Amino acid sequence: MICASIEALAAALPRTGAIAGLDLGTKTLGVAVSDGLRGVASPLVTIRRSKFTADAQALLGIVQERALVGLVLGLPLNMDGSEGPRAQSTRAFARNLERLTDLPIGFWDERLSTVAAERALLEGDTSRKRRAEVIDQVAAGYILQGALDRLRFIG
Repeated sequence: MICASIEALAAALPRTGAIAGLDLGTKTLGVAVSDGLRGVASPLVTIRRSKFTADAQALLGIVQERALVGLVLGLPLNMDGSEGPRAQSTRAFARNLERLTDLPIGFWDERLSTVAAERALLEGDTSRKRRAEVIDQVAAGYILQGALDRLRFIG
C-alpha cells in the first residue's frame, strides 16, 4: 500500500517493528534499517541494481529476513520542491513493489541526503574506495532517520 503522506504511513504502520529506508539510484539501491522501536537508522547494504524483478527479490529477502513492517523510499525532489524524472522513476518503482508486498510504502524528501552522507564519510576520514562502496546505504540511513524523527512526532 502506497501512503500519500508520512502521516498516512504512520497510520498504516503497526505500533512497533523495524522499517527500511531506501536510496534508489540508477545503478544501486542503498538500504538502511531501523531498530524495532524506530529510534535509530543504521546503514545495512548496497544492492547492485539490474532488472526490477531481481532488485525486488533482493529487497524482499531483506524484508523477510529482518521481519520489516514498512518501507520508506527517498523521493529525489528538485531543489524548488517539484518532481522531475528521478522522482517519477522512484514512484514507478514503488508502484511495481506494491504489487509484490502488502507492506506500507511511504516517501521522504531526500534532497541533500547524499551530500550529508558524503560529508559524514569525509569527516570520518573514509577512503575514496570505501566511500564509493557505502555512500548509498549511508544516504539511505539519512533518509530513514529523517522519516523516523518525523514519525516520532506523529505517533
